[in-house]
Amino acid sequence: MFRQACFVWLASTLPVFCGGSEQKAPPPRDLTALSLEELMNIEVTSVSKREQKLSQAAAAVYVITQEDIRRSGATSIPEALRMAPGVQVARMDSSKWAISARGFNGRFANKLLVLIDGRSVYTPLFSGVYWDVQDTLLEDIDRIEVIRGPGATMWGANAVNGVINIITKAASQTQGGLVSAGGGSEERGFGGLRYGGPLGPNAHYRLYAKYSKRNHLLTESGLGAPDGWDAVRGGFRMDLNLSRHDSLTLQGDLYRNQEAQRLDLVSLSPPFRRSLRDDYQPAGGNVLGRWRHSSKGSEMALQFYHDRTRREDSLLGDALATTDFDFQQRFGLAARHELVWGAGYRLSNQQISNRLTFSFDPNRRRDSLYSAFVQDEVAVVENRLRLVVGSKFEHNPFSGLEIQPTAQLAWTPHARHAAWASVSRAVRTPSSGDQNVRINLSAQPGPTGIPYLLALFGNRDFRSEDLLAWELGYRLQATANISLDLTSFYNSYDEVRSFQLGAPFLEQVPAPLHVLVPGYFGNQSKARSYGLEVAANWTPLGGWRWSAGYTGLGLRCRHPPGSVDTTMLEGDSPAHQVNLRSYLDLSRAVQWDSALYYVGALSKLRVPAYTRLDTRLGWRATPELEVSFSLQNLLDKRHPEFVPEGTSRMTEIGRSVYGKITWRF
Repeated sequence: MFRQACFVWLASTLPVFCGGSEQKAPPPRDLTALSLEELMNIEVTSVSKREQKLSQAAAAVYVITQEDIRRSGATSIPEALRMAPGVQVARMDSSKWAISARGFNGRFANKLLVLIDGRSVYTPLFSGVYWDVQDTLLEDIDRIEVIRGPGATMWGANAVNGVINIITKAASQTQGGLVSAGGGSEERGFGGLRYGGPLGPNAHYRLYAKYSKRNHLLTESGLGAPDGWDAVRGGFRMDLNLSRHDSLTLQGDLYRNQEAQRLDLVSLSPPFRRSLRDDYQPAGGNVLGRWRHSSKGSEMALQFYHDRTRREDSLLGDALATTDFDFQQRFGLAARHELVWGAGYRLSNQQISNRLTFSFDPNRRRDSLYSAFVQDEVAVVENRLRLVVGSKFEHNPFSGLEIQPTAQLAWTPHARHAAWASVSRAVRTPSSGDQNVRINLSAQPGPTGIPYLLALFGNRDFRSEDLLAWELGYRLQATANISLDLTSFYNSYDEVRSFQLGAPFLEQVPAPLHVLVPGYFGNQSKARSYGLEVAANWTPLGGWRWSAGYTGLGLRCRHPPGSVDTTMLEGDSPAHQVNLRSYLDLSRAVQWDSALYYVGALSKLRVPAYTRLDTRLGWRATPELEVSFSLQNLLDKRHPEFVPEGTSRMTEIGRSVYGKITWRF
């Protein structure tokens, strides 16, 4: 099947809001116009919180550019992340994804930290991400920096297996207007509007709004699943150059979704489980301010953000308000030392509305997180050998003080060669879901007529999960047309969450009287993972570029005797993943782009391997007007990618088609 898909893929790739003078942003720059040397020298900021060339970063970092997103045909951030090696992306239904790096995948995956313009979007409810509300106008994204492996020294707890930083463009890069609209079989209708202009000689702004209506996916029988998804969002950004040394950024977003899902709810009366369609409306907003100051040999930044979210469905109600302050400074210390340090404070206020299935005790929390970090980069041999050492220090209300050090060594023997090695400690700190939750999993009739209820309880003594990670990487620009990036890793996890049963007892609340079979979270499990990640680029001809990625992952889990854990399984993530992408300029105005993805089987979830082929044809009628036509999942009538927690029903992804028109003015 995979060989046939490769053949098919190869065959497809061969053939006015405020005053001021109007300024237009330039049309998108084609990827094929960039040399591989330029691609390798793209500047990234997520590895060390300062600008550095991708080729010199001592970490497994991959950059998804704006052109990658545009030419992939992706209509959401999760779909764009499929391009990054080492990242597992599995769609669960129309609005839900399971996304992780280097294993431990699931809807509530908790070892991957996600940021948008430096603003953390994880929820302290389960230390994971609600991907349905992480969105923006895709044309406004400058790049997505994906770090596989620990990023805890810079970003703190929960940056265990990776960091994803979604970075939007400066307002000066989005001047003039943009209108986009489209629709198709799954993407029933979508549109975006953006306008940017000057606020003065040294200040710019932009405003945007977008709407999308997505169709339901399919059940195993091929019928429509009750999981349609509508979303509306808007926001702004202002960038002001206050002086030659000072700049200020203000930005914010508001959103509201209308989503549907199929739920199985526990009942203590026959038939003990009821299935229903559940409609709910996640909503929220955020505002962020960032001041930067630069002078000779020194840079500093102060960032503030406030974020409010609310989700209410039949399983749980959750209202969260987060306020965060972050300061950092970089300066030279002696001739060969560059020091970066910073401190931060985060206040979270969370109120939970309990239901029969999910409940929390206490259901109101006010938590403070204090943090500081320091990192020193030492030029051991000028322009050849660099040593980076540092550590993060955090105090959280669940496990107290956590120290997360790292050491990295980067060797650049030649301008076209770079090797690096690192060893790091990172932790996944406890969440409310680890210490305070009760989950009523299932009920069934007992032999005496009294029902039995299986429930999972949090553990007030739950500790942080601990990772010791070893990494080795090599980057090579073999010729002007070929580049290669290799990373190998070995991860050792201790104190990992486990699940063990306790002694049954009678319980009267909730009514009626029943026998409760309790399970409790603990820290008795361990895991080891190892793997290889490869990213390659080849430009065989002018106007034609190929990109390829491979991920090989091995995961071994060890549970304590008597454990009935189903939250950490070796077969939750694929052992092999491959992606092949072609960017082909048929002419100066016409582009044909194709992508082939192979994802290995999830054995423990009984999800078979699948191969996906996407293709896009774009026509730039004028520098301002572009029309595109995209086909996705061409090789399968439909296929599943993941099984949601708590159910055996799989939603399947079918073939889809959509068209899009974009006008810049």
